[in-house]
Amino acid sequence: MGSDTEVEKKKAPTALAPIAKPLAGKKLCKRTLKLVRRASEAKCLKRGVKEVVKSIRPNIPYIYVPSKEDLATAGTTKRPTCCVLVMTKPAKGEINEEVKEKLKSDYDHVVAEVAEVTSSMF
Repeated sequence: MGSDTEVEKKKAPTALAPIAKPLAGKKLCKRTLKLVRRASEAKCLKRGVKEVVKSIRPNIPYIYVPSKEDLATAGTTKRPTCCVLVMTKPAKGEINEEVKEKLKSDYDHVVAEVAEVTSSMF
């Protein structure tokens, strides 16, 4: 018999929304969550529907991830988060040039992969 922690690790999403397209694959999901974590550490992240809708612009690349809980963990919040907006510059203040370059390179890499996934859908 397995312990409770083994059961929790094996949990798969029970239901995905039918509008969750394009859905990130395992590798892209991992890269996306890593980007969200880096953006959160650099204060270049907006969380939640209200903040994201205020900042949204046309032609922003987007991708769905399978778990709101994983998205919240990457964004350093305790509650499940339905959407985040990764910015390449902080809303206030400045960040270290090295951190800025790494964030921009990760952002560009994820955007390229999202564009590839999106173009294969349509």
